[in-house]
Amino acid sequence: MEKYNNKINLLKGLAIMLVVSGHLEFSLIPIFPPYSFQIALFFFIAGMLFKEKYSFAEFFKRRFKSLMQPYIIYSAVYLGITILITPIVGKFWGMPITLKNEFLIPFLTGHQLDLTSPLWFVPQLFTTLLVYKILSKTKLSTIFYILLALIAIQLERFNQNLYILYLLRTMFSLLFVHLGHIYTTKIEGKYDIFTSKIFYSIICIQALCWLTNADYTPMDGIGLSYILVWGQFDNWIVPIITSLTGIWVSLFIINIAYDYIKNWSFLHKIGQNTYHIMANHLLVFNIITYSILALKGIPFDVKNNADIYWFFCPMKSTYFYFITGIVVTTYLGGLIKYFRVKFCKN
Repeated sequence: MEKYNNKINLLKGLAIMLVVSGHLEFSLIPIFPPYSFQIALFFFIAGMLFKEKYSFAEFFKRRFKSLMQPYIIYSAVYLGITILITPIVGKFWGMPITLKNEFLIPFLTGHQLDLTSPLWFVPQLFTTLLVYKILSKTKLSTIFYILLALIAIQLERFNQNLYILYLLRTMFSLLFVHLGHIYTTKIEGKYDIFTSKIFYSIICIQALCWLTNADYTPMDGIGLSYILVWGQFDNWIVPIITSLTGIWVSLFIINIAYDYIKNWSFLHKIGQNTYHIMANHLLVFNIITYSILALKGIPFDVKNNADIYWFFCPMKSTYFYFITGIVVTTYLGGLIKYFRVKFCKN
């Protein structure tokens, strides 16, 4: 059981590093561009951890405590931070403060505040897990979830409607939660899916999928990458295939590397703090950016016309942002946990 939990922890660490690198527009696995499977991997991991034994009420309570409770706290903290830095950066980083934007938009887009935009995933995961909990009682086949994902891709044409967007994201992500659960309960330990033949097959499939890839511009399309948060797909089947191949490669990496990295404590710390890394890495990126601007005497308003992911001199600084972002947010997460435990004891 300890080995199993350690492997999942390392897989979570790999997943969050893939997300952070994607926000810096590079990929840790070259044959998979940013946004080609990373979010699906997180849903898959959630499926691996899915427990059928709880009643719906108990399951809701547990998932609300682990997912939505820290989300609410982070939203309140970052709303305060956003208000405080507005005079400094010359721009309010978010949507106007209204009841709809603070309580409904987190589920529909999750982009009510720029700095917490990576956390859009949390309310979506919460919703998907609740729906899967209900559907799991019916013992629906994998074919059903594949059909849901295929229909979700077709709903892209209606993604301007935020309620349909919310629906299609749920339909698409259910497949990967289900596959994660199937992997844990019916495949892992029973079948060897990491043979050389399967490896070569996965690489060949991904190479064929790469033929659909395009430059990352709206005019050229997004190809292998798909933007789940906005329901943007560029192909009717490739997003599912590249998600599956990416998940397999991630599992493969952890399995073959496990004996070499199982005692690397910092990698485990990353896996234990994925929530805090997701929540805080944009703040760290922006602190770095504004520090560089200040040191170079560049006016802060140079950034106001760019989106929240803009960073300084990407050709030189990408890996500095990445390493600093991962290290700082990992230890920040550990610090938050320390004070939370200390506060609870008192």
